[in-house]
Amino acid sequence: MKRRALSPLRALLTALALSACAAPPAERLEAPVAYPPSVRARILRIAEAEWREWGGLVAGPSLPRLLPGAEGGTEAFPRVLAYWRAVPEAEAAAAIRRNRALWSARLAGAAGADVWSEPAWSAAFVSYVMRAAGVDEREFHASASHAFYLDAMLRDARDFPAQAPFLPHDPFGRAPEPGDLVCADRSSRPLPSWRERVPEAGRFRPMHCDIVLHAEAGMVQAIGGNVADAVTLTMYPTDLAGRLLPRAAGEPVIFAVMENRLGALPPFRREPAIALRLGEVNRRAE
Repeated sequence: MKRRALSPLRALLTALALSACAAPPAERLEAPVAYPPSVRARILRIAEAEWREWGGLVAGPSLPRLLPGAEGGTEAFPRVLAYWRAVPEAEAAAAIRRNRALWSARLAGAAGADVWSEPAWSAAFVSYVMRAAGVDEREFHASASHAFYLDAMLRDARDFPAQAPFLPHDPFGRAPEPGDLVCADRSSRPLPSWRERVPEAGRFRPMHCDIVLHAEAGMVQAIGGNVADAVTLTMYPTDLAGRLLPRAAGEPVIFAVMENRLGALPPFRREPAIALRLGEVNRRAE
């Protein structure tokens, strides 16, 4: 008798359940709520607006390397401060206190460490975009660490598969769409898949996630914080089906594409995202 192949969602749930076997039981949370389609458009608009404020920097495999240091500029102080204010105080307090002191010293004419050079603020940027778009804490767990908000997404995908705002996919198994997160492991021993993250949930791991702004066959454009010390748009090459290609040796390993279902769950239906191609974005800005 032939076995029927598992549907993608059922296979996902099976993988999450098996990966969670070693984890201690957690307190059951209330189910996530649905959001209207406009929230995804807001996420994209806010991410794009922040990128423009930082100068519209673009990074990619065939592009010149960007010069670091933009985060230490005068105009960057309130921008990055706003990102950190979107993070729970317990995680953000030390970073804000340190950099306010550096800023005060600079205003007084003292030389020293660059403002916002530490700690890394890329997860704070994603948290800011989500919170500014109106996504509540229950549906997106704001954090100074990509690993910790990712843990919350994976937990919801396991416990509330019908209502989870985000679902994990292998990086080369889903063509990213606007609003999705492209997540990479920056550690010396990177995870090959999001499945390996589940049993180590709650432990810090250096990661980076970008918010997809536009996707088409051949290229995905995604915006992230603290890339070359700025909010930067990164070009990710894809195959003809729109799936991400493996990165060059030495680059952080992409281990997950988090499908963004905000605005696509009942009783709402997904509407086409309004995301301009990079050329159109640049022309409109001129």
